[in-house]
Amino acid sequence: MSTTEIDYYELLEVERTADDKTLKSSYRRLAMRYHPDKNPGCQDSENRFKQINEAYDCLKDPQKRAAYDRFGHAAFQQGMGGGGQGGMGAEFGDIGDIFESIFGSAFGGGGRQQARRGADLRYDMEVSLDEAFHGKDTEITIEVSQTCEPCSGSGSEPGTGRSRCGTCNGHGKVRAQQGFFVVERACPTCHGRGEVIERPCRACGGEGRVDRPQTLEVTIPPGVDSGTRIRLSGKGEAGPHGAPSGDLYIFLHVRRHKVFERDGTTLLTRVPITFTTAALGGSIEIPGIDGQAIQLDIPAGIQSGKQLRKRGTGMPVLQGRGRGDMVIEIQVETPTRLTARQKELLRELQGTETGDECPQSKGFFDRIKDVWNDLTE
Repeated sequence: MSTTEIDYYELLEVERTADDKTLKSSYRRLAMRYHPDKNPGCQDSENRFKQINEAYDCLKDPQKRAAYDRFGHAAFQQGMGGGGQGGMGAEFGDIGDIFESIFGSAFGGGGRQQARRGADLRYDMEVSLDEAFHGKDTEITIEVSQTCEPCSGSGSEPGTGRSRCGTCNGHGKVRAQQGFFVVERACPTCHGRGEVIERPCRACGGEGRVDRPQTLEVTIPPGVDSGTRIRLSGKGEAGPHGAPSGDLYIFLHVRRHKVFERDGTTLLTRVPITFTTAALGGSIEIPGIDGQAIQLDIPAGIQSGKQLRKRGTGMPVLQGRGRGDMVIEIQVETPTRLTARQKELLRELQGTETGDECPQSKGFFDRIKDVWNDLTE
């Protein structure tokens, strides 16, 4: 290895989080730039070319890269792994020790394996939009592994205990030589605990947990939406042999409402009005999600599809203050059943129309006329 300790990532001009593809791409680019054939007689380019190759040789290897990230250049110097070209030599007191510090207990050392935490659980709950608005307290019942009461989670028959594992002599791990490496793994007999149960509990079979229904109280806060997640700490599966329990995650799904659609804290609804109200304007009343009536002023001449906004009448902000808005889309409804008198009045109105009453229609037909004239010229 070179004695000039330039950071390998700086040499390759990449971030420390760069993936293999980025490393390779940057290496090729720099190698082309500093290759001796492209820079004949330039000692600086030749030295940089060697440094780039040295850096890439280290970082492209996952084990060498992990050692470099942890110890830097010292990982490959005397006393920390030998001095062969790009090598991880055999000069550790115990190679398992250094790999233990880098990769964890899968490679060695570290004593007994800690008890495995219980699994997290997921529960899907459906709520109405009204419940999402107001929030509610409810109960759920789930089948879940819980700590065995007769043995208090130990897995041993009451009055008995555990003894040292004869396979690993209480260490929780066994060591095996695999070529150059000495690899330590969890003991297959005691599964890393270092102890074995003398007489397994008859209620749980030595597992320390049993499946049974559990009823839990759940508080749904106002403002939740589909995808909101509620975490109940320690209410998941109990860990084996007295290990801590996992967590329970409740995923909420809000049912579709008959009147309102939802976009975050904004409520959307469509309100039909008569064409006379649309033409003359007026006022209508619609119910809010909170049960309070909302007065809506309709401006004269409003068009179908126009949206009106009422501030502060939408959904509450989850874990916050205030409420969103309500957006009302106006739909002008054409009557389908008219009395003789109504038809007569409409004919009178039709007879007095000049075309200026509906500017959109007039503008459209004017454009159609221009197109027709262009085609016939």
